[in-house]
Amino acid sequence: MNDTTSGPGVATRTRAKPLRAGLTLALTSAGTALALMTYTAPMVTLPQTAEDLHTSLSAQAWLLNGTPLGLAALLLVAGSLADDYGRRRVFVWGTFALGLTTALGALAPSTWLFTLARIAQGAASAALLASALGLIVHAFTTTRGRLHATGIWGAFVSGGIAVGPLLAGALPSWRLAYGVLGVAALVVAALGARGLTESRSSRAGRPDLAGAAAFGPALVALVAALTLGRDGWLRAPVIALLAVAVLLTALFVLVERRAATPMIDLALLRRPLFLASSAGGLFTGLAVIGLFSFLPTLLQQALGLSPISTAWLFLVWSGLSFLVALFARHLGSRISARHQLALGFVLHAGGTLALLGAIGAGSWPRLLPGLIVAGVGSGLLNAALPLLAVDSVPATRAAMGSGAQQTFRYIGSCAGVALTIALTASAGSTARGADTAMVVSAVVALAAAGGVALLRERNDGVTADR
Repeated sequence: MNDTTSGPGVATRTRAKPLRAGLTLALTSAGTALALMTYTAPMVTLPQTAEDLHTSLSAQAWLLNGTPLGLAALLLVAGSLADDYGRRRVFVWGTFALGLTTALGALAPSTWLFTLARIAQGAASAALLASALGLIVHAFTTTRGRLHATGIWGAFVSGGIAVGPLLAGALPSWRLAYGVLGVAALVVAALGARGLTESRSSRAGRPDLAGAAAFGPALVALVAALTLGRDGWLRAPVIALLAVAVLLTALFVLVERRAATPMIDLALLRRPLFLASSAGGLFTGLAVIGLFSFLPTLLQQALGLSPISTAWLFLVWSGLSFLVALFARHLGSRISARHQLALGFVLHAGGTLALLGAIGAGSWPRLLPGLIVAGVGSGLLNAALPLLAVDSVPATRAAMGSGAQQTFRYIGSCAGVALTIALTASAGSTARGADTAMVVSAVVALAAAGGVALLRERNDGVTADR
């Protein structure tokens, strides 16, 4: 492995390695779960949050899309900086910032300030999530160990998604839920500062700050356009933001081609595994996260469920996702991560189609079979994605690979949330709109399954770098 480390002598590191690897996995998994809990907490409290902040219907997408905006804008940047400046450093500061911004979100008096806090939470989560996989890859140097560790980490992605809404629904106030999550993140940051070992890439050269300066604003403009587009794609602000995104992306490509140490090696785009990783992240956000981010709100509106009842129902999907992701690592020797990804998309599509008509019928029990099937599919996705992220790039650039995949994931989620809200709002009734959104989600997932399955793996030099 070509990473450098800091700390005591080689003999001491050898004796401490098993414990340090386990501690690294525990802390990165805990931080990841907290980031996802913060991300998903508003899903079951959106009606109450919108009422408290006097948020109009047209602005409610921002309450959900604030965090993915920050995530999408900084994940690739954070991953690249973590590889170059130090993964432990970026993880600890990201977790500390997540705790601080989450606590500030609990105090926000208006939609605007709450959205700013959510964007800041997303930026902090980007640093945490992108560096976490880099730390894991450095701690687990064998293929078997890495498969085990990334499987557990992927399960905690699902676990955070499951517990966040449950915590928010169980507490008497959404503000209190944010306060609890903020304190928990600060505790993990303190433990990480003491328990994690620093590592960074050994590549020579200065970090690609020019690329970061072009890429971050490009994604902010793109995500803002996707969120505003639900009210009309031909409006001047949307067109202007899309134009800015295109121009800055072109500038980013030009910078990367000339940089001595680029933030992302554009040659990776010719690698099938990297394409599968990126496409998997994008379509997971678009088809899965986009629908299930707004589905709890639809259930409360149409079925009159309370936040805690909605959270328990939502747990059927997210809880199964956690369990499947936790045990899916045992499939690694039988089915490749790419094929796990394709199967996950197919199961999501089948489960989503099984949900059709349940909201119109006013029957939550009718949702259970679809939630079960879709939950299994989501678990396979969350298990396969982190493994693809680290297998598709050299080990010394694991944080960048994670950041790239998750960047596409949260761009997709922003588009998916905006699309779901637009479809449900324009259909004339909540039930008809929900069914339309489910069909679209299923079609997108099936297209993703086909695309990922058709990509051919080849030995293109990634493994040689490991």
